[in-house]
Amino acid sequence: MTRLFLTLLLLASVSVHAEITPNSLFQDNMVLQRNKPIAVFGKATLERNVSITFKNKEYLAKVNNGYWKVFLDESEAGGPFTLILKGENEITLTNILVGEVWLCSGQSNMKMPLKGNSGQPINGSNTAILKSNNPQLRLFTVKQTRSDEPFESCVGEWQSSKPSVVKNFSATAYFYGRMLQETLGVPVGLICTAWGGTPAEAWTPVEVLNSQFKDFKWPLIPSKPHRDPTVLYNGMIHPIIPFTIKGAIWYQGEGNKTYHENYTKLFSAMIKSWRDRWGQGDFPFYFVQIAPFGFGGDNQAYLREKQLKTMLTVPNTGMAVTLDIGERLCIHPAEKQKVGERLALWSLAKDYGFTDIQYSGPVYKSININGNRAYVSFDYADLGLSTFGKELTSIRIAGNDKMFYNAQYKILRNGTLEVWSSQVENPVAVRYGWEQYVDGALYNTAGLPASSFRTDTWDDYQVVKD
Repeated sequence: MTRLFLTLLLLASVSVHAEITPNSLFQDNMVLQRNKPIAVFGKATLERNVSITFKNKEYLAKVNNGYWKVFLDESEAGGPFTLILKGENEITLTNILVGEVWLCSGQSNMKMPLKGNSGQPINGSNTAILKSNNPQLRLFTVKQTRSDEPFESCVGEWQSSKPSVVKNFSATAYFYGRMLQETLGVPVGLICTAWGGTPAEAWTPVEVLNSQFKDFKWPLIPSKPHRDPTVLYNGMIHPIIPFTIKGAIWYQGEGNKTYHENYTKLFSAMIKSWRDRWGQGDFPFYFVQIAPFGFGGDNQAYLREKQLKTMLTVPNTGMAVTLDIGERLCIHPAEKQKVGERLALWSLAKDYGFTDIQYSGPVYKSININGNRAYVSFDYADLGLSTFGKELTSIRIAGNDKMFYNAQYKILRNGTLEVWSSQVENPVAVRYGWEQYVDGALYNTAGLPASSFRTDTWDDYQVVKD
């Protein structure tokens, strides 16, 4: 009798604790991605099937080594819906919307909240916060977590857009999501996973770093362990995979500018690794080119060039240029609305069918020399170039002596930039914005700024100050 009682007690104990736990992204108020198979996944303490019911259809997920995953059918945008999960326990999630889900990652310029930082404002933030009530826009901030091993779950909460929420949410991500939601008219969910002062290698899986960068010694700062290779991928990206998303936006680069030489390779490898592990193909990945800042020398120009090369070589990527909205004394520019909306132009044009808009600023294409004049041509400037009344500075020209002089210029009607200097008889190279701080003033007619560029590949050069 005693043995039977103990057996029954043990079985009851197992039953009480044998529960399913969905991934922490699955909560009330969440947004699921439309028009794609929807991944639902989590853990279980018994190797039994898990039942998932969504939109009156039941799905069964087999538990394997304590984990389960199932893909729900594609769904049109809408809601609110209910998601019911059943194992040894039952979990009901409510007020779920289906729409567009974007991952928003990077360092402090992505993390910077809409209310701003101490002594560092966000232009237009007060009005944006005031008018932020929008139940069709949902926000999730991943708690900052570093880990030496991959985590399976993150900490955060899905919340509807409203003043008390958005003031503490990423300004760049908010303006991006707001523009998408207002333009598309469907629910939008934003998952912000960002940490200030972090390099790209912290967001990259260890296998990628070990295989592609095995001879590179990453700079380590003992007092800042969140900068170590892979630790933020483990703690803040891996827990999100394979949550179904439309794509990602990224705002980072300052953390790598002092050792920029391999940034194109590193950044490209990071993007590919995320895509490979999500298993959703080459999903859209749009990023922000770092803004000019009054400290750090031309490392910043080199880093911007590495970012531009990433856009030009990695499929389904795009870059929002910020050469015109940097601040000499602040590494966190206040014009986050322009940043978010420039990112949104890429996705609206490339992913949502808004083909009548321009989405990229001018990108250097070619140089032609005729006498003492250089003629620079650009992509993404079909209707030509403009300074919009600003003074175009930081444009320089050099001959074979690699001595760069401030240049004169003329914008031609065919969209070509004519450049010359009385001090350079036989020009061979032109540079624009190739310094630590510049107030960019070269645009296409849509008002999107050109990236800094150089037509040469010299690392040994000299700038002649007038």
